[in-house]
Amino acid sequence: MSEPFEVDLLVVGAGPTGLFAAYYAGFRDLSVAVVDSLPEPGGQVTAMYPEKMIFDVAGFPAVRGRDLVAALVEQAAQYDPVYLLGRDATELSDVDDGVLVQVGGRPVRARAVLVTAGIGEFSPRPLPAGGDWLGRGVVHFVPDLSVHGGHDVVVVGGGDSAFDWALALHPIARSVTLVHRRARFRAHPGLVRKVEDLGVELITEAQVAEVRGDADGVHEVELALGDERRVLPARTVVAALGFTADLGPIESWGLDLDKRSIKVDTTMRTTRSRIYAAGDVASYPGKVKLIATGFGEAATAVNNIAATINPETHLFPGHSSNQS
Repeated sequence: MSEPFEVDLLVVGAGPTGLFAAYYAGFRDLSVAVVDSLPEPGGQVTAMYPEKMIFDVAGFPAVRGRDLVAALVEQAAQYDPVYLLGRDATELSDVDDGVLVQVGGRPVRARAVLVTAGIGEFSPRPLPAGGDWLGRGVVHFVPDLSVHGGHDVVVVGGGDSAFDWALALHPIARSVTLVHRRARFRAHPGLVRKVEDLGVELITEAQVAEVRGDADGVHEVELALGDERRVLPARTVVAALGFTADLGPIESWGLDLDKRSIKVDTTMRTTRSRIYAAGDVASYPGKVKLIATGFGEAATAVNNIAATINPETHLFPGHSSNQS
């Protein structure tokens, strides 16, 4: 077995909360490594809605998902965190003065672990009729809107993500049509109204019966509306049907879980020594799942971790504006 890579804090999850934790840990003079199963930082924001505008981050009237991630990476970069991307944190065991975590087959010895895994490992729900066309016109996410410029786009789904994609693609697509199997939508009513006001056609009580195309990709979809059939032109089919998620190997770490969340106390500590959690993955009474909440929880966790690692240090280091 290779020699363990040693670090003060291992952050498990490279979403916004994890990236801010990496910055704040550096501010507290802790060495940091950040692990994520995805190949680039940003977590769910990068994978699912990089082009989506986010409106509830303090200080930003609106910020695009990819721009928020880029700013968080830049903020953390001043303290040189080590990124272990495209790897899973699997086995965890206690060692003297810390824990040992297997990361992609490499042992990482950390004096503390902060889990910022968001919703955990997630997999999009497939479009039954579109499996053979996945990656050839059928997509689950749209990391680059420009790829679909000038296309006839069919968005399948009735949740916030489906309507977000319809809003984002409308300015550049040739046409956008949203298809949902029920008459009622799960999406926020205000979001539905925005899409309706743009003149996007909403076809309800309909299922995608078949996706057709050729070697160049998808060309059309056939909808089943009861006993009727309707064919729509489509170069892009966005299957926004939700996803399944779980905590993966973290579930075997002996933590007190609440479904897909980890129970923590007011210091963000879990029931296991030197293991903390913050962001959407953390659970406590009155929890509100917002990116802004995760930032505060990350700072709370890191400050308590710093005091645990070095009992002589202050829990609160003062404001960063006083450090210049």
